[in-house]
Amino acid sequence: MKSVTIKDIAKMCGVGVSTVSRAINDKPGINAETKNKILKVIEESNYVPNNSARNLKRSENEIIAVLVQGINNSFFNPIISEFEKFIKKKKYTFILQQIDEYQDGVSVALELEKEKRLKGIVFLGGMFHNSKRKLDKLSVPFVLCTVSVPGKNLGRDIPSVSVDDEKESFKIVDYLCSIGHKNIAIFSSPEVDEGISYHRMQGYKMALKKNGIAYLDSNVYNLLDGNERYSEKSGYLTAKKMLESGSECTAIFAVNDSVAIGACRAIYEAGLKVPDDYSVAGYDGLDMSRYYIPSITTIRQPVEDMADATLNILFKMIDGDESIKQNIIFPGKLIVGESTKEI
Repeated sequence: MKSVTIKDIAKMCGVGVSTVSRAINDKPGINAETKNKILKVIEESNYVPNNSARNLKRSENEIIAVLVQGINNSFFNPIISEFEKFIKKKKYTFILQQIDEYQDGVSVALELEKEKRLKGIVFLGGMFHNSKRKLDKLSVPFVLCTVSVPGKNLGRDIPSVSVDDEKESFKIVDYLCSIGHKNIAIFSSPEVDEGISYHRMQGYKMALKKNGIAYLDSNVYNLLDGNERYSEKSGYLTAKKMLESGSECTAIFAVNDSVAIGACRAIYEAGLKVPDDYSVAGYDGLDMSRYYIPSITTIRQPVEDMADATLNILFKMIDGDESIKQNIIFPGKLIVGESTKEI
């Protein structure tokens, strides 16, 4: 007896093969009446879907790529872990692609899209300043997560999930001012960098201005170039440079926790103490900032919520839902640790 094929089912129901496939795989884009009709015909015909073919198609097509710029930044580790769990739970394949500091993420995404037949893309970290013409070449949905977007009109909505780096940096530097610090160093990237350092620098400046404190170029210390920019090593070497300069700062605002922890190490090696000689504040709220001695005063970003929001947006777009809120800004939380004290 000749076995029933998916084409036979489609012909019996008066629909296309793709509609039958949607019904079998419980995909959107098919009304309930048609779906029930197809499933009934399948049951009556004893049709058995070709699982090996379907799984092959899934492995080829149902892939989500996460393109991360700054993979050595410890902040991204828990986000990537959340992404992987979420994507695998959805029965999609997860691939992680590193982007170098000065590499164009969209160009990398276009190559991946061609090679892997992606279903969706997440851009994680770094900067995003591509033209509308280039963005329109991406044929699959994409979402930016914790990506800096310079103030340019790209001519289209860009789905994104982030915190307000200026607002949260203002919050932590304002806290340092409130406990008596008037000479505060910042460990950051050069101001020409339009990434996270730029926005956190703006928050730093706003807090100084609010508290009547002059901004001094001499209190700005640039981190290392390249992929190690936001590492413990970068904070360590930058703090050594500050200490050797004879700076009169009493506090340091490091643009992330890894940099703050590296700075603490350099201060201890110089025979000084945190927070007795220098208060040190970070940003991100990494787990290690809680367990380091002293625990780091920081801004905690809601990592799990941000990861879930990013992929909820992405999968809704994959399912054809364009009515979702596409730009989500989460609040950070000031965590006062042992690394800062009143003077």
